[in-house]
Amino acid sequence: MFADIMSCGYSYHSQPFQMTNPEGLRAYLFRLQTEGTCEALVDGRMQRIEAGDLLMFKPGDSYNLVVSTSQQEDPSPDGAGISSGDYFVICRGEWLDEWWGRKERRRKVKVVPDERWLSIWQALILEKRRFEAEDPELADYLLRALCLGLDRAADTQSVLQGKSFIATRMKNFIDEQAALSFTVADVAAHVGLSVSRTVHLFKECYGLTIIQYTQNVRLSMAIERIKYSSMTLDQVAETCGFGSYSYFYRVFRQKYGVSPAAYRVQ
Repeated sequence: MFADIMSCGYSYHSQPFQMTNPEGLRAYLFRLQTEGTCEALVDGRMQRIEAGDLLMFKPGDSYNLVVSTSQQEDPSPDGAGISSGDYFVICRGEWLDEWWGRKERRRKVKVVPDERWLSIWQALILEKRRFEAEDPELADYLLRALCLGLDRAADTQSVLQGKSFIATRMKNFIDEQAALSFTVADVAAHVGLSVSRTVHLFKECYGLTIIQYTQNVRLSMAIERIKYSSMTLDQVAETCGFGSYSYFYRVFRQKYGVSPAAYRVQ
């Protein structure tokens, strides 16, 4: 049986808004705050919800969401300046019951939005907009992939407790941009820190420099392409973010003890 996806979309509020369901939800509700702030009922009390906060509720949970001037950075009496944006999906089904029951789940967890599962969420929204042409099977698989992505995001944040949220954003930026050319200054600009603070914070949290971590990601990509593609080694170097084959050769040999060509033969 496919899941029943009752509603899915991106919501943006620039005016006061409230949604309440004190009797309890009839389906699962997943909501990711992407910008601005609001308040929601979590664990029996109203809590401030900020960008990066993931809310996950099960059927039967009470729900109350409020967007008003009181949560905004610069409130104004006429309601101007209100900003609250979020991705959401409301769904139910047997496999969702099984998935939810696999472990204890927090109703609110801070995550670093990842383009990989955000793109799945966006694809699910587009599929639901097709109305008569919607493919229920495709929508179901997209929802399954999204749930697993949300699990990974929550689990990753749990593992990283005590590490900087900003450092996690740095790591995600490198993971997503590794195949492209970028500098430490680009990483610093992404998180809004100075280069020196960026370098120090990343090394403090992960035990590697940004350059070392980036090289590890690129080498991992290169290994996959050497093994499973017919690309030339020059193409592998280029598509994995190395500036030249000579640099790729030097880094690869230092890491694995053999040349890229010898590794492919093996």
